[in-house]
Amino acid sequence: MKGFKQLLTMAALVLFLAACGTNDEGASEEESGSGEGGGEGQTYTVGIDTTYPPFEFEDSNGNYKGIDVDLINAIAENQGFEVTLEPMDFGGIIPALQAGQLDVAIAGMSITDERKEIVDFSEPYFEAGLTLVAQNDNNEIETLEDLDGKTVVVKSGTTGAQFAQDNQEEYGFEITVLEDSPSMFQEVSNGNADVLIEDYPVIAYAIAESNLDLKIVGDRLNGDNYGIAVLKGENADLLDKINAGLQELKDSGEYDEILNTYISE
Repeated sequence: MKGFKQLLTMAALVLFLAACGTNDEGASEEESGSGEGGGEGQTYTVGIDTTYPPFEFEDSNGNYKGIDVDLINAIAENQGFEVTLEPMDFGGIIPALQAGQLDVAIAGMSITDERKEIVDFSEPYFEAGLTLVAQNDNNEIETLEDLDGKTVVVKSGTTGAQFAQDNQEEYGFEITVLEDSPSMFQEVSNGNADVLIEDYPVIAYAIAESNLDLKIVGDRLNGDNYGIAVLKGENADLLDKINAGLQELKDSGEYDEILNTYISE
């Protein structure tokens, strides 16, 4: 009888532990906010660069706004997950993905073969392109051939910086590297640099909105496409949801509404 009672007690204990284990696993799945999955109700940390209007900026009330901000929020709502925006310098975004501090990056990031070695990109969501920018009264510079002996300022970690490095020897200019777009604009406005290289929509917006003493010169230097990034080989399900959400926004017309809020044709 005593043995039978002990058996019953042990059986009850096993059932209790099994029930506890099931609850713990369920809680773990619900609380997880990164890694594979992309399921509904999960929260993902998204890296942005708030010095990059009209794609990302902070308004006077401290709210994050811009094409990228509205787009990732709309995709998240469409696909049933949450996002937490994490502002940082552009050059630190990919390292933060590699360190596991970010799940997603949307920061006017051009899709390049070099970046594809580190991250997986969504389908392109914007066609940009680099351009040269000079002071309004500078009539000497129109093309890359005019840059011999000049100083070109670029932003760290960007395709503009890479373009300058790739073409420096051929066209004979010096390079100054800064950490954000406003500092680049100021460098040229103050005459400390002759031109800057920036994405066309960004500088066009900045000149129109801020009355900068700058002008776009010559033709676009290339035709970059922007993509949303996750760490290579990670969050494949989430990337599928981002692509699905992006396509649904395009089909519904919401994508065009977001662009037209910040960029007038």
